[in-house]
Amino acid sequence: MSATNTSTTHDSHYIGGQWVTAESDERISVINSTTEQVMGSVPAGTAAEVDAAVAAATAALPAWSAVPAWDRANLMAAVGAQLSSRMEEIAVLVAQELGMPAVQAAAIQAGLPAMTFGSMPEMVEQIEWETQIGNSLVLREAVGVVGAITPWNYPLHQVAAKVAPALTAGCTVVLKPSEVTPLTAFVLAEVFDAVGLPAGVFNLVCGTGPVVGAAIAGHPGIDMVSFTGSTASGRAVSEAAAANVTQVALELGGKSANVILEDADLMQAVPNGVAKCFLNSGQTCSALTRMVVPRSRLAEVEAIAAATAAAFTPGDPFAEETKLGPLVSEVQRDRVRGFIETGIAEGAKLVAGGPDAPEGLETGWFVQPTVFSDVDNSMRIAREEIFGPVLVLIPYDTEEEAIAIANDSDYGLAGGVWSADEERAKSVARQIRTGQVEINGGAFNPLAPFGGFKQSGHGRELGLHGLEEFLAVKSLQL
Repeated sequence: MSATNTSTTHDSHYIGGQWVTAESDERISVINSTTEQVMGSVPAGTAAEVDAAVAAATAALPAWSAVPAWDRANLMAAVGAQLSSRMEEIAVLVAQELGMPAVQAAAIQAGLPAMTFGSMPEMVEQIEWETQIGNSLVLREAVGVVGAITPWNYPLHQVAAKVAPALTAGCTVVLKPSEVTPLTAFVLAEVFDAVGLPAGVFNLVCGTGPVVGAAIAGHPGIDMVSFTGSTASGRAVSEAAAANVTQVALELGGKSANVILEDADLMQAVPNGVAKCFLNSGQTCSALTRMVVPRSRLAEVEAIAAATAAAFTPGDPFAEETKLGPLVSEVQRDRVRGFIETGIAEGAKLVAGGPDAPEGLETGWFVQPTVFSDVDNSMRIAREEIFGPVLVLIPYDTEEEAIAIANDSDYGLAGGVWSADEERAKSVARQIRTGQVEINGGAFNPLAPFGGFKQSGHGRELGLHGLEEFLAVKSLQL
């Protein structure tokens, strides 16, 4: 797989089944995160274009929600097949605009969205669309017009996690993808057009959060807003939606703890934990960024973590030896380097990496894979979401203290527990207040519910629970 130099430029939104030329001449440049060069552009949408998209989605809703659920799901499976056929194209786009190594991008950034769309027929079979309760017939039906606002770190995967179940449920959608990594959303619109999705069922309006995102969140014609992004932005979306009492689902930030119990095999647990922290250059909301380790074994963990971090070779996403790509933008790179400097100033022990650019990579938004030790959970680097390849090691003395540290966070999205005794690990995991917990490195399951507690949001995505999120319940009293 190799990069192309073709500029990817779009001048239209997808509204009502047609490519509609943008009203404004204002453009948003898409920057290659490795070369720092413009690789394309998309239109800066307006509130008026959101109005048009909502009108199209509203008009399409009655007919689409009346289509049998099985037929809707089969059409989503056809979308999944089309995405699979364009997997290399999608991976190249993501590797360029986001920076994830191309091999990983093919498996994760292209593979997971295709899988999500392809899973819809299986999910439809598990829904109880009608249930008899006494003299009542309880129905599940589409919640209505959905406004989907998605982030830049998993640009097509997060779109798929919202759009596939929403459309399968019988909803219609107005999508605003991230303006930082928008290009794969246009691929998806092309696929919907190719498979013959009825006009108005899916609409794409590109633009910024303060303009297009705000217009969607506060639109009286939107029945539900599904948002993924920062906690601060999630609050703003909730406030805008509250004016219309609009239903909101939020998947927000995380600062997830990976608890290593004293009987764990460190040679398995620590490298796995470092990899879970550094995936996508640390730009993952569920990244295991706090490794909570026995104080008695801290020196061992430091040595293994430092050696593992050294193997995460930063570089061109299309080079075979690259294990860590650049961050998505100059702003993000500077933010992460600032956190590394903060960690040093706070007195944390720098075990690997640092704030300087990796050697030989002055061009591109690269950050060294960094590990801190002797971190106190009150430090900023332990409490705030850094969103970069920065791992903190927090020592503990007792199992109860480890659980308390894991739960001492504003967030509750994910976590991990490692132990030689799986039942003990599960017992600890039950006490950690997060939406997901890995046991001994358990693999991510795209059919399991994903979402958080506390300031990590509310609602669930993926699998059966992700489909149920877009269904409303109605009772017919007979």
